[in-house]
Amino acid sequence: MKTCYLPEGYLLETPENKRRTANRAALEEAFAEGALLEARALRSDAAHNLHVSIGGLPGVIPREECALGIAEGTTRDIAILTRVNKPVRFAVTGFEYGATGPVAVLSRREAQRRYTEEVLPCLRPGDVLDVRVTHLEKFGAFCDIGCGVTSLLPIDGISVSRIPHPSVRFAVGDDIRAAVRFIEDGRVTLTHKELLGTWEENAALFHVGDTVSGVVRSVENYGIFVELTPNLAGLAEYVPNVEEGMQASVYIKSLLAEKMKCKLILVDFFEADYPRERPHYFTEERHLSHFRYSPEGCERVVETIFDE
Repeated sequence: MKTCYLPEGYLLETPENKRRTANRAALEEAFAEGALLEARALRSDAAHNLHVSIGGLPGVIPREECALGIAEGTTRDIAILTRVNKPVRFAVTGFEYGATGPVAVLSRREAQRRYTEEVLPCLRPGDVLDVRVTHLEKFGAFCDIGCGVTSLLPIDGISVSRIPHPSVRFAVGDDIRAAVRFIEDGRVTLTHKELLGTWEENAALFHVGDTVSGVVRSVENYGIFVELTPNLAGLAEYVPNVEEGMQASVYIKSLLAEKMKCKLILVDFFEADYPRERPHYFTEERHLSHFRYSPEGCERVVETIFDE
């Protein structure tokens, strides 16, 4: 994918973007060529126009040019306000003279239009994208898939191990990888767990007899589920006073590939606020046709089929 179609923020510090936004002459060249540029939005005025400083000139993105759907009323103005103090992608559409001199007129909508017309039709389920987390809700993470166009990564697609909230895995601004799960009416839905490895790949990180760290993800009357990695959890016998989210030390009693089970003994549990770990991806592929989480010969088949 062309660099100019990556998520907002990817261009800001690149040499090419700096060259094209260095001065008025460079901006005029970018205008003539229709180049997409990036700068930080400094403020939104009372009319919800976004203002940037670019090439030594004040730049303005008129409200209706701030995002696809603003003019049509299908995108709310909060999409404009939340861009303040963040990078925005745009095309230069002209120059005007204001009260204090020349002003560069910009369009973020144009950048998004090009993405939806040139890139989106080429996406297929299974395509792996570089995305940036923009917003977290209980039901999932919204991600910029390119030029500020956002897609939902549902919470059940984040990892095999169940989590109470996407903030367990991500923070706003994180750059991650995600696969296209499906496309419907021009909207892309993402998935992430298929990049985090199979049961066997994750189980290979551990050995019977090891005592390792984990996180309590679920407390049931029949046992306690402890996450060892985002795509691997095991079951320990019930112990009182254990709560979801606690850190745990567990002894690995057995790893049963044919049943896709990891049996644990809870050694210790405690409250601690450790930093989140960055996702570890088991594949560098840019397209997935099929992902099978469960081992061959396992009684239960867990898989994702992208190419249907």
